Amino acid sequence: MKTKFFVVALILLPIILLAQSSNLTLDVDEVVSKMTLEQKAKQVVGMRMRSPGAPQTTAPVVGQTEDRVPDAAGSTYAIPELAIPSMVVADGPAGLRITPIRGNDSTKTYYATAFPIATLLASTWDTSLVRNVGYTIGNEVLEYGVDIILMPALNLHRNPLCGRNFEYYSEDPLITGSIAAAMVKGLQSTGIGTSIKHFAANNQETNRNNINTIVSERALRELYLKGFEIAVKRSHPWTMMSSYNKINGVYTSESNDLLTLILRNDWDFKGFVMTDWFGGKDPVDQMKAGNDLLMPGVPQQSQVIMEAVKDGALDIKILDNNVKRILNIISRSPAFKKYQYSDKPDLKAHAQVARTAAAEGMVLLKNENSALPLKNEKRLALFGNSSYDLIVGGTGSGDVNEAYSISFEKGLIDAGYTLDDSLRHLYLKYLKEEKAKQPKPRFFRVPSPIPQMSIPVNTIDKIAEKAEVAIVTIGRISGEFTDRKLEGDFYLDSVEQELLENVSTVFHARSKKVIAVLNIGGVIEVTSWRDKVDAILLVWQPGQEGGAAFADVLSGKVNPSGKLATTFPMKYEDVPSSNNFPGTSPDNPEKVVYEEGTYVGYRYFNTFNVKPAYEFGYGLSYTDFSYGKVKLNSNIFKEKLTATLTITNTGKAAGKEIVELYISAPGKRLAKPASELKGYAKTKLLKPGASETVSFVITTQDLASFDPQRTSWIAEAGDYTVKIGSSSNNIQATATFKLPDELVVEKLNKALAPAVDINELTK
Repeated sequence: MKTKFFVVALILLPIILLAQSSNLTLDVDEVVSKMTLEQKAKQVVGMRMRSPGAPQTTAPVVGQTEDRVPDAAGSTYAIPELAIPSMVVADGPAGLRITPIRGNDSTKTYYATAFPIATLLASTWDTSLVRNVGYTIGNEVLEYGVDIILMPALNLHRNPLCGRNFEYYSEDPLITGSIAAAMVKGLQSTGIGTSIKHFAANNQETNRNNINTIVSERALRELYLKGFEIAVKRSHPWTMMSSYNKINGVYTSESNDLLTLILRNDWDFKGFVMTDWFGGKDPVDQMKAGNDLLMPGVPQQSQVIMEAVKDGALDIKILDNNVKRILNIISRSPAFKKYQYSDKPDLKAHAQVARTAAAEGMVLLKNENSALPLKNEKRLALFGNSSYDLIVGGTGSGDVNEAYSISFEKGLIDAGYTLDDSLRHLYLKYLKEEKAKQPKPRFFRVPSPIPQMSIPVNTIDKIAEKAEVAIVTIGRISGEFTDRKLEGDFYLDSVEQELLENVSTVFHARSKKVIAVLNIGGVIEVTSWRDKVDAILLVWQPGQEGGAAFADVLSGKVNPSGKLATTFPMKYEDVPSSNNFPGTSPDNPEKVVYEEGTYVGYRYFNTFNVKPAYEFGYGLSYTDFSYGKVKLNSNIFKEKLTATLTITNTGKAAGKEIVELYISAPGKRLAKPASELKGYAKTKLLKPGASETVSFVITTQDLASFDPQRTSWIAEAGDYTVKIGSSSNNIQATATFKLPDELVVEKLNKALAPAVDINELTK
């Protein structure tokens, strides 16, 4: 009993220490009244950044980031005489990104845990798990002396070629918002702050700093803003990061409609807004719009703001409000509370959290004749570069400097499997030689992928004599600044196709299994080759413990329960945005028109009967589940409704099931997708024969669509259908109810209307 108490106390100690210092207060109004104009203008501008390889035009400021957390993303302005400390901000979202070795001292390191990418976390459909991941990351942020971490990222998977989709959760705003809210709650429960990003409609990297996103009010409200709205209202993030792009002609960081009318007035956001790094153009317009902090900051911005106040172009009251919002957050920060950070988070314990999360988010896409889990097979042939060189996560600000990573090779060996030694040495030699040829990686840029090694058929045949199972891994990496390409990225290249073909032919000729493993950050094409293999396991980019988690799932130690939070199309042309991504010209587009409106992802595929390769919400298990009958507490909707049903494990292995609730609305006046996700739940681990009853509460907001003509959320009168199932296409139980009269659910501010009719642009 004493031991348990000691462990709990140790875990809670940082929170206790922060609470003890919470009696420190800052009278914001009084402080602002004492500030000079210069101090105010500097408070709304960051203290520059110093990252490895980045251009550095000015020296770091003494007392700022370089003193506390070298090479963090940036910091705020300190005014010691007014008891205003500097806050340090650092990158996420797969974990804290800071430099692991400082100066010439290699005796002390500052590694952080590389957690699975956001898309994998969303594939868990498990808010409790994600909240725990958030708490764990938050502890590292706190103990390394950082105040705010720049995460989570909530932009939607509008198109599979977006280079940063790995940082984003889903194509669906409910999954995006609810998973992000869980992450924020976990992070901020440690006493640090978050900055949810990139607000908003930042769905590509091509010309991201200037692209003009033309999008309808309805698509904005229902899709591209909805996830942010859910996260703001459920988790109250300290800060919001505006995006680089324009929305309907105005930079987001200069948009009063976005940052004041919607964010603060409609959603009641209480924190402050910061720019993405070097985002926007006009500091004065940014202040007026409600973008309070310009990051990473350059001195000229402060000078422009001071001059604008002096000549009357900027009302001092506006600048005062910008400053107050920043100071309100500073007063909550670890820096203000003088938290004594240790620089020693428990990385060993955190690695176990990463391992659990990775296994929970892996998705079993195919499992013919119960090829997985491996039962008695112990001799494996491991093909593919990333089998030996794990792609932990993406590049850029979403990267993490971890102390180690566990490859699939190591994970399998540690789990007791024997790998074909000749093949193993072949790959290790090849990878070493190819890496030596590569140029030094450029700052934040995606490295050139090492070409897949071609293996002769006779070599494969010799390997197949001894190996019992073949595993072929396909790897992909992407990151900031560049979007993905079709050939050799979305589609397999010729060597990869040949490898899958030859391995499958040789091993199947000997009646031996072939397992494909996808170590990827974004969706790829699978239909041209999936029939060649017996099973496909999607492991995403699983973080530093990826190899161990992979072995857990492969062996059956963990029953996969992940499901897709994004659609895998048959071919790229089936994606509704394929005709207009990334905009008016492929290389340097000035604008991109979201002509598909609200028909993104499964909303499009289901409505227009376009068959996907693997639909939204899809994922297999090593067991089976049955769905009982849906029971509604009423057939007439009045304020809210409860839907209940029972899930039973009818298979032979313990497992978890993700239960998905979709609603089909009348769509008489406002055209609606065939169905939309409105709720989900993940069962506990059910033993064979065990059951769990799941309940969903359906609210008026779940029935509503945004009507631009009335600037309101409207629930149309008529019949609604509740559809509950194991994926968006595999509905197991339905029930109907009636809404007798139309409801105006919420009246909002008129904002972000396009200057032109989008329908005219797409003719």
